[in-house]
Amino acid sequence: MLRRLYDWTLAQAQSPYALWVLALVSFVESSVFPIPPDVLMIPLILATPHRAWLIAGVATVSSVLGGMLGYGIGYFFYESLGQPILESLGKADSMAEFNDRFNGVGFWAILIAGVTPFPYKVITIMSGWTAMPIWIFIITSIIARSLRFFVVAGLLRAFGPRIRDFIERYLGLVFTLFVALLLGGFLLVKYI
Repeated sequence: MLRRLYDWTLAQAQSPYALWVLALVSFVESSVFPIPPDVLMIPLILATPHRAWLIAGVATVSSVLGGMLGYGIGYFFYESLGQPILESLGKADSMAEFNDRFNGVGFWAILIAGVTPFPYKVITIMSGWTAMPIWIFIITSIIARSLRFFVVAGLLRAFGPRIRDFIERYLGLVFTLFVALLLGGFLLVKYI
């Protein structure tokens, strides 16, 4: 089934409604869909490099809006289902402690999930679940998703099809290493 979804998503790049499909895929990927929008973005940008920034912008806006849906899922379902279950198990205090810890690093969690291969949808739902301040969630999501999609668009626009294999194979690793170095730098400055 996952392969069929992947093939369907890729085939949509040829559709006259490709930007709308990209918006839909970016939106639902942020909360429930398993296929990343890059699968559609890459062939769209390669086919129309002059629209690279528009394509990245559509993916960014749609992804952040979809992330807000994921936030809502976590926020509203936790209140109605998760909290009563935890209270009945005597774990409500543990949850409050987890919420404080997660929200203390929430900016970094969203940034990491937004630019690396880690599923962004997990963080969007957890951000709502822990009642992270919505403004921190939205601003960090805009930064992370913009970074991810505009870097892909810029690379494809500058290097065309030659860079496609690199993006598909190694860009997630490059983003992960970038975030690790960034975090390592902050820790180094903090403790030295």
